[in-house]
Amino acid sequence: MATQTGTKKTAIAWGRMLVLVYGTFCYLIFLVTVLWAIGFVGNVFFPKTIDTGPRVSFINAVLIDVLLLGLFALQHSVMARLGFKQWWTRIIPSSIERSTYVMVASLLLLLLYWQWLPLPGIIWNVEQTAGGVFLQALSWIGWLIVLLSTFLINHFDLFGLRQVYLHWRGVEYTSMDMKTPALYKLVRHPLMLGFLIAFWATPHMTVGHLLFSGVFTGYILIGIYLEERDLLLAYGEAYRRYQQRVSLLLPVPKKQVILTERRNETCHKNHP
Repeated sequence: MATQTGTKKTAIAWGRMLVLVYGTFCYLIFLVTVLWAIGFVGNVFFPKTIDTGPRVSFINAVLIDVLLLGLFALQHSVMARLGFKQWWTRIIPSSIERSTYVMVASLLLLLLYWQWLPLPGIIWNVEQTAGGVFLQALSWIGWLIVLLSTFLINHFDLFGLRQVYLHWRGVEYTSMDMKTPALYKLVRHPLMLGFLIAFWATPHMTVGHLLFSGVFTGYILIGIYLEERDLLLAYGEAYRRYQQRVSLLLPVPKKQVILTERRNETCHKNHP
C-alpha cells in the first residue's frame, strides 16, 4: 500500500512538472512571436518582414494574406470565448488551457509572418524626414504600451504561466480580480490601443502594410466587442460602471462622467 501511494505521488509530481514545462515552452514560443511581430511590422531585425518575400500577382497576394489573417482572427476569437473554454477543458486539463491558446495563436502568427506575400505599392513614405522619425518613435511607444498593459493586469496570468505554476505547486487556480491601474484608468483596452499605434505609425506605408493594419484594426474592434460581453458576464455591475466611467480606446473623458461631475459641483456649491 505504501509503495502504491508513493508511486501515485511520484506520478502526480511528474505530471505537474510536465505541465510546467509545457506552459514554459508555450511562453517561449510566444516571446519569439512577439519579437518577430515587432520586426515584421517595422521591417527591422528579421529577414522576413511585411514588405519582403516572393512577388506574385496582386490578387493572389491579397487572397493569401487575407486567408492568413483570417485564420489567426478565427482562432483567436473562438478559443477566447467562454463557451469554447468550457467545452475545451473537458478535453484538456484546465491548467494548460491558456498556454495552449497562447501557443496556437503564436504558431498561426509565425505561419503568417513566414508565408506573408508583400504588396509593395507605396501609400506614403516619409523616411529620412522629421515626420518619419516621429512615426517611428510613435510605433515604439505603441509596442511599449502593449508590453506595459500586460504587466499592469498580470502578464503571467494572461499568457498561461501563472496557471501552470500554481498547478505545479498544487494550488488551486483562482481568476484574477478586476483591477484598473494606470493606463486602464484612461482607456478600457490599452493593450489594443498599443497594437493600433504600433501597426499604423510607420514612416513607410505600403499596400501590404495597409492591408495588414486595416484587417487587424477590424478584427481588434470585433474582438473588443466580444470581450466586452465576456467581461460584463464575469464582473457584472462593476464592469458596467467601469464602462460608464472610462472610454473604450481613445483616452478622452466620457460625456456622461463630465455631466455627472458638473452636477456634483453644482450641488456642492448650492449646498456647501
